[in-house]
This record gives sequence, C-alpha cells and structure tokens, in this order.
Amino acid sequence: MIAIVDYEAGNLTSVQRALNFLGYESFITAEPSRVADAERVIFPGVGAAGKAMADLKSRKLDLALQEAFRSGKPFLGICLGTQIIMEWSEENNTSCLGLIKGKVRRFPEDLADQNGNKLKVPHMGWNGVHIKRAHPLFEGVSPSSEFYFVHAYYPAPATGTTVLGETFYGLTFASVICSGNLVAVQFHPEKSGRPGLRILANFCQWKGSEDA
Repeated sequence: MIAIVDYEAGNLTSVQRALNFLGYESFITAEPSRVADAERVIFPGVGAAGKAMADLKSRKLDLALQEAFRSGKPFLGICLGTQIIMEWSEENNTSCLGLIKGKVRRFPEDLADQNGNKLKVPHMGWNGVHIKRAHPLFEGVSPSSEFYFVHAYYPAPATGTTVLGETFYGLTFASVICSGNLVAVQFHPEKSGRPGLRILANFCQWKGSEDA
C-alpha cells in the first residue's frame, strides 16, 4: 500500500486519482504510524516551505519521513516535496528535512531565456527534462517528453551525484533528484499526461534502487 503524506500542502487528491487510474491502492494520511506501515511513500505538495515544515513538525511527520528514507522503502517527492527534502530553503528561511545535502534557491527576478527575453517567475508550464543516466523511474519515458512545472524555487543539491535530471528555465536546475531509495521530481507527474503516469506506474513497481 502507498502512503500519500498529508501536511496541508495541497495537491493530494490529484495524486491519488492518478494512482487509482493506474490501478494502485493508496491512502492519504497525516499519521506517522501509517507512514511507517506503508510499503512506499509519496511526499507531494503545493505551498510555502515555512508553513509546510511547521505542519510536518506539529504532526511529527518530519521524523516519520526521515525514518521512511532511512528504512529503504521507495520514496517519491513531488514539487514542494522535492524542495523540503533538502537541508534549507530560501523560502521563509526554512530549515528542512535534510534527506539530501543542499539548499533551495529562488529564481532571480531578472531571469531571461537564451535570447535575452525576460521569463516569468514562477516557472509555470511545460518543459523538458534531460535525464543524465538510466533509472527505473524513467523506464519507457521518451527523452523528448515534457512535464508540467509550477514553482518559484528550485533545489540545488550540494553534490552532482544526486542530480538525475536537469531542466533549463533561464538557468539549468536540478529537476530530478535521486539518492538510493529516494527519487524526487520538481514537476507534477500527476498533471503531465502519459509520461507522468508512466513515471508514477514505474514508481509503484520500483524496488528502491537505481538498478531495480
């Protein structure tokens, strides 16, 4: 069974609907014990880092997520759930879970494309992802696929070895992070059509390593 972590950060039901469509059972929970009992964990979210971390701590979900990561069970972060796994975020000057070494940065206000045209922040819309090495989560996903992004902040891991995929939006940022049993995507697979659904289906069958 798949636990979808509820920390009042939004976007939970759309993830569950996508899993239901794929034929996988899941439950939405704010209870640390149910996260501990789940076979795999999805940590989604839309919102602000400061409030999200406060809500996680008030429910002791921060400890449950850290333990889920340490336990080796397959763990998927989505959007805000990808940022909060880092050590610290510029948004609200927030200390985060620290599952991955690094920080979360805000896109600069003078962000521009390769032709010098000003880009809007937040980054909102469809964009590609360059996958740097093979991984089971992206099995069967075309390299030309595009995914749906909505974010003003982006993860900046301390080491390049944890960066599985990159996206260009005025600057090149880590849009997919991987470390052992954890994979996190800055985009929304549940809103990204067939490629996104394939990623979710792959996660539901993933054993929790880069090989399987």
